[in-house]
Amino acid sequence: MNEKSGRYLTTGEFAKLCKVNKQTLFYYDQIGLLSPVWKNEKGYRYYSIHQIELFFVIDLLKELDMSLSDIQAYMQNKSPEGFLSLMYQKKNEIVKKRQEIEAKERIIEAKIALMEEASYLRFDQVTVETLPAATFYLSRNIENIMNEEFFGAVSDFIDELNVSHLDTGYPIGAMTKREQVVKGEYANYSYLYIKQPNPKAGYPYFQTLEGDYLIGYHIGDEKTIPNTYKRLFTEMDRLQLALGEYVLEEYIYDTIVKNQKEQFVTKIIIHVKK
Repeated sequence: MNEKSGRYLTTGEFAKLCKVNKQTLFYYDQIGLLSPVWKNEKGYRYYSIHQIELFFVIDLLKELDMSLSDIQAYMQNKSPEGFLSLMYQKKNEIVKKRQEIEAKERIIEAKIALMEEASYLRFDQVTVETLPAATFYLSRNIENIMNEEFFGAVSDFIDELNVSHLDTGYPIGAMTKREQVVKGEYANYSYLYIKQPNPKAGYPYFQTLEGDYLIGYHIGDEKTIPNTYKRLFTEMDRLQLALGEYVLEEYIYDTIVKNQKEQFVTKIIIHVKK
């Protein structure tokens, strides 16, 4: 081969085209991943223009989290069929990652919308609103269960949100049936829930009732929440409203945005009947 023919690239030239340092090329040569097409009697290394595409593929596979040892294994057994199989595999991985990133983006968008909405709320106000039906994903029933069982139910619920990608960015709320509320057992929740704006097929969802809801806010930790319920029930009596099927609780401000429990804000949504 004639190094003066201009058909080959020095290590420095090849490194510059590939936008890496020469040490990277030396290392690839050392491990047998990408070696120069020839070396002259003085030890100078020369690369072919056709090796640039090979370098780009190696770089692509590295960016897709393929280890150098796995890339080496492929390079030692190259074939059109093997390359096609590898490309399909990486394409599927990219599709999965893109779906995961898009899901995280939707979660972030939901949290942004909720926090911006919270900035306009009047926590001293009690309102009656007509709400459309909403779709919830529920935990298993947690009424009257002991602490260990409660931990298991919460753990199962969180695991299912993660495994089935049901986390929508909305707060995890607590639903209490009418029977517990009437007895003043406000913390004896019936279910945990998370809102599903775009429900996936194949899951046992709960559909809330379209209708009237009395909405108020509790400021402080859960120990003082009975006082807020008494205030809301007094307002219900004044408006001649009857307790409906359930009550929903959702944090507006919690440990994510506040350091002190006294600053926590819980939204209380009471289904009512006129």
